[in-house]
Amino acid sequence: MNIFVAKLSFNTDDEGLREAFEEFGSVDSAKVIMDNQTGRSKGFGFVEMENDDEALEAIQALNESELDGRTIVVKKAEPRGERSGGGNRGGYGGGRRY
Repeated sequence: MNIFVAKLSFNTDDEGLREAFEEFGSVDSAKVIMDNQTGRSKGFGFVEMENDDEALEAIQALNESELDGRTIVVKKAEPRGERSGGGNRGGYGGGRRY
C-alpha cells in the first residue's frame, strides 16, 4: 500500500520516515519529496508497505501524531488521477472568452 505523509518537518529525512513506519511492519520504501531547486524538503513524502494490514495500522496510529516536532497527516495515497481539489478542471480562468 502506498501511504501519503504530509506536514513533515523540514528536518525529516527518508531514514527518519522509514523508522517511524517500521514500528508497524516491513517498509519497502520511504521517500521525502525534495524541491529540485532548493534541495529542501517539500514537507511531504510517501511510504510503501507491502502488507495492507500493517499499513492500515500505521496510518491509524501515526495520523495526527508527532514526528520531529511536527504533527503529521498520514493517509492512504490516492492514484494521481483520483485526487480531489486543486487544479483548474473547467472552472474559472480558462477556455471561453465572452
